[in-house]
Amino acid sequence: MPEEQIHSGETQLHPLGNNGRVTVYPKTEEEIANVLKYANDAGEKITIMAGGTKRGYGGLTETADILLSLANYKGIVEHTVGDMTVTVKAGTPFKELSAYLAEHNQKISLDPVWPENATIGGIIAANDSGPKRLGYGSARDVVIGLRMVYPDGKIIRAGGRTVKNVAGYDMNKLFIGSMGTLGVISEVTLKLRPLAKYESLILLTFPETNPEPVRSFAISLLDSTLEPVALELLNPSLSKQLTGKDGYTLAISFEDVASSVHYQEEYIKKNKPAQTELTILQQQEAQSFWERFYKIGPNGAETAADNETAAALKIGAVNLDVLKVIQESNMLKDSHNLAVEAHGGLGHGLCQVNLKGASDNVVSAIQQLRNSVVQLGGYAVVRHLPFELRQKVDVWGDKPSHFFLMQGIKTKIDPNGVLNEKRFVGGI
Repeated sequence: MPEEQIHSGETQLHPLGNNGRVTVYPKTEEEIANVLKYANDAGEKITIMAGGTKRGYGGLTETADILLSLANYKGIVEHTVGDMTVTVKAGTPFKELSAYLAEHNQKISLDPVWPENATIGGIIAANDSGPKRLGYGSARDVVIGLRMVYPDGKIIRAGGRTVKNVAGYDMNKLFIGSMGTLGVISEVTLKLRPLAKYESLILLTFPETNPEPVRSFAISLLDSTLEPVALELLNPSLSKQLTGKDGYTLAISFEDVASSVHYQEEYIKKNKPAQTELTILQQQEAQSFWERFYKIGPNGAETAADNETAAALKIGAVNLDVLKVIQESNMLKDSHNLAVEAHGGLGHGLCQVNLKGASDNVVSAIQQLRNSVVQLGGYAVVRHLPFELRQKVDVWGDKPSHFFLMQGIKTKIDPNGVLNEKRFVGGI
């Protein structure tokens, strides 16, 4: 690898950790493979990064031997417009790819946070998705092929570049969400969707003193013939920030032809509960709302100094228990003197809770909220936290019953523990 692609020497440690004594910037898949083979043979450790949005997501090793940055490994490999598929290099920023696809009236049906910085490889490795998961699914629903560089430098392909693949083990699903512990994603093939003809966002605000009607309304909506692509509940502070309204707000998104969207808008108008306030945003206004929405919460790519500690949790619960999770989160504002932004999907059960305040209060709040979620039968993963506090808080929570399988796969693929050491569940 050319010397200008290798940076070494004394550098200030990032407070989120996941640093490297040497940082390398490969531009080809072959260079990635060579770096991994060298580390594997030399017994060195590698941490992987590109856009850096997930730098605070797991990791108990402050500084690895090598920081492998995919920031310069980006671009479109192949775009088959007629088949509605695209193959891209892993370091390609999501927003750049989305802008290119929009020129062809197509899109990727994922909605990650911080799309300007987030890269395709990082999104897939972390299985990142947003509120529109309700209508479009997650990364496991849109990835049809991957090229992976194994820790020993070997390159494998999972899936293919066509929507219809042959039968067999779907290896894509093994690597999606594995946090870079099994290999470095070099290329991703995704199936695309056409851009929606029309987009509408209904903001339905409920009184903060009595959010229970949210449950009955959500049940009736999910039991109806309506097809929202998002049904996201915002806590009062997030509602105030994004809509200017006081109370709990349901963000209900529709994407279809105009006539279908307007029909569904009318249904909401006629069936909305009493004492709720309704606002409809259409087309560009709706898109602008989501652009602001995806920029809430901490961004690992930002390094601005802040006297307060920021944390973010990804919480999974039974769909309608989301209301309880949001209410529990909201109470942390007063009990722990924190700023709390919380939202969750009443149709898919995933929540995001952002906390900000004194370090001890943040740690205590994480533990309290996790205990509450576990009692509901759910889970809580800390997806952003400074390195120092990750020594005090188990980011992933208790090991799952199938942990022995996960550990066995890691040992088989990466016996020397080269990649993203202690970045995943149970210290994998």
